[in-house]
Amino acid sequence: MIRYLALGDSYTIGEGVPEHGRWPVQLAEALRREGFAIRDPRIIATTGWTTGELIAALDAAEPLGNDWGLVTLLIGVNNQYRGLALDEYRDEFRALLERAIGHAGARVSRVLVLSIPDWGATPFAVSAGRDPGTIAAEIDAFNAVAHEQCDARGVRYVDITPVSRRHGREEAMLSEDALHYSAAMYGLWTGLALPAARESLSTE
Repeated sequence: MIRYLALGDSYTIGEGVPEHGRWPVQLAEALRREGFAIRDPRIIATTGWTTGELIAALDAAEPLGNDWGLVTLLIGVNNQYRGLALDEYRDEFRALLERAIGHAGARVSRVLVLSIPDWGATPFAVSAGRDPGTIAAEIDAFNAVAHEQCDARGVRYVDITPVSRRHGREEAMLSEDALHYSAAMYGLWTGLALPAARESLSTE
C-alpha cells in the first residue's frame, strides 16, 4: 500500500468540511478508483499555520520516516495574510520542500506541490475591507517563489489559483465562513491534481 503524507494549513485539513471532503482524501479516493493501492492520507496541517509553524510541527512530530509513496505540500496563505516577508517564505518553503522530498525517500517524482489559492476572491475579503487586487498580487508573488523552487528541484507543481479566482465568489464553493472552501471546490482541486499524482505514482 502506498503511504500518503499531506502537509499544509487550513486548505489541507479542510476547515469547515467533513473529513471525506478534504482534497487530499478526495485525491486518495480518486487514485484508488484508478487502481492505485493508496491509503488515506496522514495529514499534518492546522488552520492558520505559516511555513514556519509547519516546520515547527514537523519538528515536534514523531519520526515520520522516508518511506512515503506520495507527499503533497500546500502552504503559504497565512504568510501572505499576516504580511510576512517574501524572503522568509522563500527560505522556509525551500526547507519544507526538501523535507517533503526526504520523506518521499529522496524521490523527487513522488512530491506534489499545489499553489496557494486566492482568498481575495471570496466574500470574506470584501467584508473584511481587504483589497482583492493587493491580495491577488501578493498571492502571485508567493506562488512565483514556490513555482521557482519546484522547478529548481524538478517537483511537480499544480496551479489551482485560477480556479479559486474563477469560483471564489460562488456560495456552493465556500464553507460557512465565506473564506474557506467547500468540498465542491476541493473536488475541482482534486481534478487538477489527479493527472500529476497519477504521473507521480507511475514513476520510481
